[in-house]
Amino acid sequence: MVRIAFFGPEGTFTEQAARNLAGGDQLFPVETIPAAFDAVRSGVAEGACVPVENSVEGPVTATLDSAVDGDPLVAVAEALLPIRFSVLTRSDAPDPPRTVASHPHALAQVRGWLAEHLPKAEQLVASSTAGAAVGVLEGEYDAAVVAPVAAEHYPLRVLATDVADLADARTRFLLLRRPGQLPEPTGADRTSIVVAAANRTGSLAGLLTELAMRGINLTRLDARPVKGDYGTYRFFFDFEGHIAEPRIADALAALRRRSTEVRFLGSHPRADGVAATLEPGAGNDDFAAADAWVEAVRKGELA
Repeated sequence: MVRIAFFGPEGTFTEQAARNLAGGDQLFPVETIPAAFDAVRSGVAEGACVPVENSVEGPVTATLDSAVDGDPLVAVAEALLPIRFSVLTRSDAPDPPRTVASHPHALAQVRGWLAEHLPKAEQLVASSTAGAAVGVLEGEYDAAVVAPVAAEHYPLRVLATDVADLADARTRFLLLRRPGQLPEPTGADRTSIVVAAANRTGSLAGLLTELAMRGINLTRLDARPVKGDYGTYRFFFDFEGHIAEPRIADALAALRRRSTEVRFLGSHPRADGVAATLEPGAGNDDFAAADAWVEAVRKGELA
């Protein structure tokens, strides 16, 4: 059976995402995001599920850094989960709870709810949402803000469900594998790369221009420092389209020419199913027709 590592422990949103992406496979938790990458790189697992960005807290930097800190892995699928929490407590805990714990990202997304419903509870930081649930079981905390799936793993009382300050809060997760056969293009795809550009005026603008002049819509841009080289950054791009499309392949080739380093991070269907935006003259048929014209000119068939 295919083994899929996920950033654990059990009872987290990442476990739920892994179920959605690889529910028929053997799922097992690992303690850190780098460990999930390493499990695939070492052959312990065939794939890994990790979070990559949250609509409230932004990019998951451990995932971005792990993507460049070892042998290449590529994303072959993604899941987009609405982030709504449950609050769990012990049956013998104080009512209302005096302490409530969770991961800092989770606490940040329920501050308003806690202020309204548990205003006197001290908010404490745990290593993860599931770690907070374990802390409640062990008597360290009175309540925990957790992913709903945690209720399946821990014998705790559900104090509240569907908890969130923002109704549209979401986290995107990736299913990673070693390089190989890519998913087929669907017309609603996402391509991801990381680029290191020369530290000079206009280098980033030049990279973005290569996308813009081909009518490719950039959906995400993040920067991370290059370790050991102060002031130098890598840029993480997400954009619409699939490497199998002529316009995307053409853009990737241009980015490779302009960059000191490029790593391809995957082309796969978007979880939201949003089709690529095609500007006039920037469709794949337009690129194919232009290539055919150039070839005909080279052969002397046209002028």
